[in-house]
Amino acid sequence: MDLGTANTVILMNDKVLVDEPSVVALETKTGKPLAVGQQAKLMYEKVNPNIKTVRPLRDGVIADFDAAEHMIRGFIKKVSPRSGGLFSTMRMVICIPSGSTEVEIRAVRDSAEHVGARDIYLIYEPMAAAIGIGIDVEAPEGNMIVDIGGGTTEIAVISLGGIVANQSIRVAGDDFTTDIQEYMRRQHNIRIGERTAERIKINVGSALTELQNPPEDFIVHGPNQMTALPMEVPVSYVEISHCLEKSVSKVETAVLNALEDTPPELYADIVRNGIYLTGGGALLRGLAERLTDKIKIPFIVPEDPLHAVARGTSVALNHVDKFNFLLR
Repeated sequence: MDLGTANTVILMNDKVLVDEPSVVALETKTGKPLAVGQQAKLMYEKVNPNIKTVRPLRDGVIADFDAAEHMIRGFIKKVSPRSGGLFSTMRMVICIPSGSTEVEIRAVRDSAEHVGARDIYLIYEPMAAAIGIGIDVEAPEGNMIVDIGGGTTEIAVISLGGIVANQSIRVAGDDFTTDIQEYMRRQHNIRIGERTAERIKINVGSALTELQNPPEDFIVHGPNQMTALPMEVPVSYVEISHCLEKSVSKVETAVLNALEDTPPELYADIVRNGIYLTGGGALLRGLAERLTDKIKIPFIVPEDPLHAVARGTSVALNHVDKFNFLLR
């Protein structure tokens, strides 16, 4: 299970069975769960006082313990509707940010235990991403992973089955979305919600002001901040690249900091092998090219970067004996 800030992915027997937003809808008075995942996301920012939608994870860690438990239970029921007896026989691997504190790690473990899983293993996200894209993590060779999720960007240098140098910063996809919301409010005087900002990011999000295959402008509808009258604003990828500049620069700085902490021989391996870019942030147009140009080391986006961490957890679960030294 890749329990992410933005999306949760569950694999069973190497098949993606759940890939849905990390959102749960609850009754306000009773706290009873009404919907999880995509159904709850449709309600997000559109609820009445009787219903509340919650994103249980913030910055890659559990912020709302009860909501997280409801969400995990709901997703597992989707995987196996008749899961009454499945919980007690279930083995689960969950990935966690490499910068997690012991309290945050305990919260993830407790949530899984309350669901009733028999065996619970935790693995650090960059290590899972490396396994998921096929890197031999036990080799005496340096590999660097930059995993840009919804809440955190995880940067790790891996060699001989361990993390040699790492940076975990709380700047990632959610911050890009917030930047877009702020930019639209400040520049165009239009109010937009998180969902609209996310659609702008997907349709015209870019880390470069010049792209070889530029996307068409995205039309945004919303109320004028001052008059509340409806507005229609076309947004170009050039505008979005400017508004994401600050957050993308923070990712660049974190990569450089991790490289500074890397021993020279492993650094040489990384220059030769390139740096692997995974997570939803890897899909931002021009990001790999920008980082390559800035850091002078090739950045490689593997096939299906979005599911790299989840696939790594699946491999680790299927070979628990082999990867036991990586699991907590």
